Amino acid sequence: MNQIPEIEKKILKFWQDKKIFTKSIKLNKNKPFFSFYDGPPFASGLPHYGHILASTIKDTVLRYWSMKGYQILWRVGWDCHGLPVENMVEKKIGLKSKKDIEEYGIDKFNKECQKSVFLCINDWHKTLNRVGRWSDYSNSYATMDNTYIESVWWVFKQLWDQGLVYQDFRVTPYCPRCGTPLSNFELNQPGAYQDVEDESVFIKFKLKDEKDTYLLVWTTTPWTLGANTGIAVGPNFKYVKAKINNEYLILVKDRLNVLGNSNDYKIVDEFLGKDLINKKYEPLYSMEFEGSGYRVVPADFVSVEDGTGLVHIAPAFGEEDMELGKKENLSSIITVNEEGKIIKGLKIPGEGKFVKNADADVKADLKKRGLLFKEEKIVHAYPFCWRCESPLLYYPLNSWYIAVTKFKKELVNNNKKIRWVPKHLKHGRFGKWLEGARDWSFSRNRYWGAPIPIWECQKCGKNKCVGSVKELGVKIKDLHRPMIDKVSLKCSCGGKMKRTLEVFDCWFESGSMPYGQWHYPFENKKLVEKTFPADFIAEGLDQTRGWFYTLHVLATALTLKNKELGKNTSSFKNVIVNGLILGEDNKKLSKRLKNYAAPETIFDKYGADSLRYFLLTGTPMGEDYIFSEKRIGETMRRTIMTFWNSCVFYKTYADKKNKASKLIIPKNILDKWIISKQNSFNKEIIKWMDEYELTKAARLIDEFINDLSNWYIRRSRKRFQKPENITEKKQAEKVLSYILVNLSRITAPFLPFISEEVYQLLGDKESVHLDSYPKPKEKLINEQLEEKMNQVRQIAAEALAQRAKAGIKVRQPLNRLTINNKRIVSDKELAEIIKEEVNVKEIVFGKNIKLDIKITTELKNEGLVRDLVRIIQGMRKEAGLNPGELINLYYSADSGLEIIIKKQEKNIKEDISAKKLETKPKTNQKYLIEKQIDLDNKKIWFGIKK
Repeated sequence: MNQIPEIEKKILKFWQDKKIFTKSIKLNKNKPFFSFYDGPPFASGLPHYGHILASTIKDTVLRYWSMKGYQILWRVGWDCHGLPVENMVEKKIGLKSKKDIEEYGIDKFNKECQKSVFLCINDWHKTLNRVGRWSDYSNSYATMDNTYIESVWWVFKQLWDQGLVYQDFRVTPYCPRCGTPLSNFELNQPGAYQDVEDESVFIKFKLKDEKDTYLLVWTTTPWTLGANTGIAVGPNFKYVKAKINNEYLILVKDRLNVLGNSNDYKIVDEFLGKDLINKKYEPLYSMEFEGSGYRVVPADFVSVEDGTGLVHIAPAFGEEDMELGKKENLSSIITVNEEGKIIKGLKIPGEGKFVKNADADVKADLKKRGLLFKEEKIVHAYPFCWRCESPLLYYPLNSWYIAVTKFKKELVNNNKKIRWVPKHLKHGRFGKWLEGARDWSFSRNRYWGAPIPIWECQKCGKNKCVGSVKELGVKIKDLHRPMIDKVSLKCSCGGKMKRTLEVFDCWFESGSMPYGQWHYPFENKKLVEKTFPADFIAEGLDQTRGWFYTLHVLATALTLKNKELGKNTSSFKNVIVNGLILGEDNKKLSKRLKNYAAPETIFDKYGADSLRYFLLTGTPMGEDYIFSEKRIGETMRRTIMTFWNSCVFYKTYADKKNKASKLIIPKNILDKWIISKQNSFNKEIIKWMDEYELTKAARLIDEFINDLSNWYIRRSRKRFQKPENITEKKQAEKVLSYILVNLSRITAPFLPFISEEVYQLLGDKESVHLDSYPKPKEKLINEQLEEKMNQVRQIAAEALAQRAKAGIKVRQPLNRLTINNKRIVSDKELAEIIKEEVNVKEIVFGKNIKLDIKITTELKNEGLVRDLVRIIQGMRKEAGLNPGELINLYYSADSGLEIIIKKQEKNIKEDISAKKLETKPKTNQKYLIEKQIDLDNKKIWFGIKK
């Protein structure tokens, strides 16, 4: 039966009953701070393996620094605002649009949002507690608290005062269902881009001054053609005029394949793109507008990789299009409303329909008019709303922006001061993102969020930014909409100022958590300034363009001039980034696909330590994980159970009074080796932990547990079970207890449950988590001995491989092993270890490692005796006898086998803890256990009595 899950439940109760977490906080009070920021998740949804992975990383690092004697603020927080919550409430109430929300009532809607925020909070507490994550839930922060919002206002005011905030009318990613703009980095959230199949069309635009001559243009968004006011060309590309039937089509030479076979057309002219500039064409749908349009313009983004080298420009529906439109004075025509539907009355096909549904109407109209040259199906990446999964539009809006480009240089420089794990993210994914950073559209035309504290005068148009409730000058219980919308201010001109109706992007709020969580600067000023920037943060890879980015942007902006928080700094010094967790089918974990087991199932079958260790060691940080229940089970058996069984071995064979309060320098070479090995392991694990390389540190644990169990304990069994003298046994017990208690301290941050269970047997503090992290003792490290033991194990492994090849089991003694290492042959202790491991009579020196596989009658008989001992030991275990408990053994065997047993009687009795060993015919007497077996074609019966 697997005891691990039950042990863990017992430990959880022990921690709770004894208030171990609270005691660990008190223990380090007034010690130096180790500062940590917890990225706030939404508690409106259930925790998943991604959260468990991030929590395991955070908990491991924090436990490590706590055991090193640092004061930690174990605070957690909850993200409460934004589209994730609003979308959930809309579905619950049955609302489908912003219009529905406003008819329902903003006040009622926001109250529903507030009620739903902590819907799954108990599930979060339960899961994180079961995984062993220590956190101060009683002191958690929430982004919807008035105090938090006030700090967000303060952060914003600092940026405002530095001239880093502006309003602009520009094309931005826009969700027509949610009715709000999104930032460019939200388009880089997982799943934002999806491969979709669309109809692409090749359209003919008729040139005004050339008979039957058309510009051939390609687009994947036919619905935008009504807003076309320009066509872009590459000035230095070669273009051709090709005759097809009685028409002439112009396109870039490199894309002639669009026209079909060369037999289908004839080139009649060739020229550069710049020769087309300012040529006028007839609009597909004539619109009235101010300014110029319907002409060819130059652009540097024109490509010959696809399309025709002639790009349709609709300034209202593309970022590059609008920039080019401004540069070339092309008019911007808005043909779509904020619900994403074609505006009625413009005489554009598909009016009143959602844009993607209007594509078919536009194509049908152009085909009827002879302007559709051809259409093709293509698969391309299209952006979707990261929360409601509706297709996004690029749409012209008035939005508020942070002028990130003004301090891009400082962003890049501050990143140089951060330690990233994995390292490549520093100058790779994150660094490159900073180099290409764009101004941040942070305003959202929504309801449930921190309100943007800008008031605009209805008379003179002047704006005022408010940075605190005191500055607002009004007592208000709730800073949310619609209460805050009712607050008006008086302008210096005498006019009435009303608040802009937008709320903050929830990423602005989470990026403000270093200040908002403590209501800085209104409270806890010294604490925040003392613990800023954070020593450590950790989240998933997607946060390089989410929380990590907004933390970095806001901190950099705040420290451009404000020296109270430091000068030119990010908000974190060290960051660990984990990859996504996928199913064994290499797909995203999904209830529908059933490609993973629920966390509760994993905890109940394998325990939290097994899951933690699998997550910490299974994949290098930053890379995607393949979730595998099979591998979690293997981790439990290979690492957790082996560690526990090493402790069980100690409990079984050692005198509990003989544990090591302090280590006495041993004489036995195996003792010296394991002590050296543990101190080397201790030294290396600290090195990697101090560098935040958790995977490298954690993998060392498995190696050392293997060294301990499969070499030290296995090669030391005789000293525990059948020692030559009591001194030898006591020494072995002291060393093993020293090794186990220190191992439990070293592994405690990684494997908090099993480490606690082992420590409870051997440690001298109330909990392993109240003990200090071990410091390696350099004087006990013997690198030469470690290297020699490596050579011993390699030799033994080669010899055992030769045994296996010859089909000779290890219990069968052999006469001789030749090895090619004089130092080991001459070292009696090391040579003895090889002799016992390989089961040979002698070790000699020679050119190669060679096992003498000749089996004499005498050797064969010895092997039979060892088989008998193994069988009897199995019977003892089956009968529930304790090690060392004396028995009487009776047997009946073939005459040949009886002679062999009688010859080895003394050794057999000693090996099986028997006071009596005698022949006796099998009768109907009652035995504790009895068995009839065949051994080497010889029959033998055994019966055991106490």
